[in-house]
Amino acid sequence: MRIGIVCPYSFDTFGGVQIHVTDLAESLMALGHDVAVLAPVEDESRLPAHVTSAGRTMPVPYNGSVSHLGFGPVVAARCRRWLRDHDFDVVHVHEPGTPSASLLTLAAADVPVVATFHTSQTRSLALSAAGGVLRPFMEKISARIAVSEHARATLVQHQGGEPVVVPNGVYVDRYARAEPRPEWRGDPTLAFVGRLGEERKGFAVLARAWPQVLEAHPGARLLVVGGGDVDEARALLGSTAGSVDFLGRVDDTDKADALATADLYVAPNTRGESFGIVLVEAMAAGTAVLASDLPAFRSVLAGGALGVTFRNLDADDLARQAVALLADPARREAYVAAARVGVRRYDWATVAAEIVEVYETVVRG
Repeated sequence: MRIGIVCPYSFDTFGGVQIHVTDLAESLMALGHDVAVLAPVEDESRLPAHVTSAGRTMPVPYNGSVSHLGFGPVVAARCRRWLRDHDFDVVHVHEPGTPSASLLTLAAADVPVVATFHTSQTRSLALSAAGGVLRPFMEKISARIAVSEHARATLVQHQGGEPVVVPNGVYVDRYARAEPRPEWRGDPTLAFVGRLGEERKGFAVLARAWPQVLEAHPGARLLVVGGGDVDEARALLGSTAGSVDFLGRVDDTDKADALATADLYVAPNTRGESFGIVLVEAMAAGTAVLASDLPAFRSVLAGGALGVTFRNLDADDLARQAVALLADPARREAYVAAARVGVRRYDWATVAAEIVEVYETVVRG
């Protein structure tokens, strides 16, 4: 099958959607499909052969983050040219409701279109206001996918339709093969992954809880993976900053090794999460998970069967739960063993096969 995939967000700064698109393309090519990807990007020199640049981007604040989107006449022309240059059987656009290459490709496409929706934000003035404007474009979509029940609820509320739920994917075996790094070990070790300056990722909540964790476990060490202002993060930590290692932006191998090194992965995210892919990555790496009780996180953790939650934004509850888990290796191992089975639901071998079924349905139709 000839498949075109469109990412709305810049490939210069990778986030959840960009990683999803990259891994999906790789999985589909491994299955023997002919795949081409279109995404906005500033630096075209290092793009793989199957990726085409949709043009340059502009920063747009949205949902507690800053998205780098490509939009305008130049991007529109590139989208049309990309469609002409490939004889696609199906085009798969991600987040077509954003002003982006996804929306522009959807507008120009004359083949079946599948759309994946990642956003979970049931109360959104922007989404509500845009509903009427987007309706003619949304009617061109042949099939809709939501990455979680929470993303599905957002889509149904603001745009209607009957999306099928297909979760984000993870290369489970790659994380399972990750190696703990002795140089990163503490007694015990905790890990956090997220952009430091993005409030909804919750580093500030973890920073407030950290002194209590250290009081109970003086040898504890925190590994922080992700970009951002390290000096500002150290200021939040105060006198406890010396027990925290800021690894910065790392490749997938180093991220997996950091997760495998940790005794406990902490996800203090405060809002705006439709799935929780890093929870799945941590579970695949064999690490116990402690996460804020966001609905999407509770779902990934199977209501507490695969990990523990704390009250969102409550640093004291985070600290209490972390201290209790760190003091109980048998309990952590029980969660790890359960997660080792549960995480297989999210392996790309399963997820890609489900997406191909959607493609086949719309192509036959």
